[in-house]
Amino acid sequence: MRHGPELEDAMTGRQIKLVFVGVPPSMNQFNGRTNVQVYRAVKADWTDRVTWQARARRPKRPFERAEVLIEYQFQDNRRRDPDNYSGKFILDGLTKGGIIRDDSFQHISLTVRAKPNTGPAETTITIREVLNDERPEIR
Repeated sequence: MRHGPELEDAMTGRQIKLVFVGVPPSMNQFNGRTNVQVYRAVKADWTDRVTWQARARRPKRPFERAEVLIEYQFQDNRRRDPDNYSGKFILDGLTKGGIIRDDSFQHISLTVRAKPNTGPAETTITIREVLNDERPEIR
């Protein structure tokens, strides 16, 4: 199983792939809850994990525009809603780690999906630089 970042050069721009053990918790665990300290601790943990791997693979300049694909491989096949796994913690780490300039709509397109359950839980993040007038689209 892969645990570290990979860098792939593509004709259409640079692509960085980061793989993490585990899956961030569903936002349902925090929405409407009063325990802000737990949310902050979990957010800091995931943001820091992503930031450190991102810093190890960051380009000289952050991608001005990028496609971000977040793929979750869950440990079981329970039904999950994609909007509860929006990638908030991950996108903050990619920005803080210097891979993307900003996580706003002006700078990224975001796709979130689940991979078939074929092993332990993991999160794969693929960031592809979008060049010039190319339209952002995950391949």
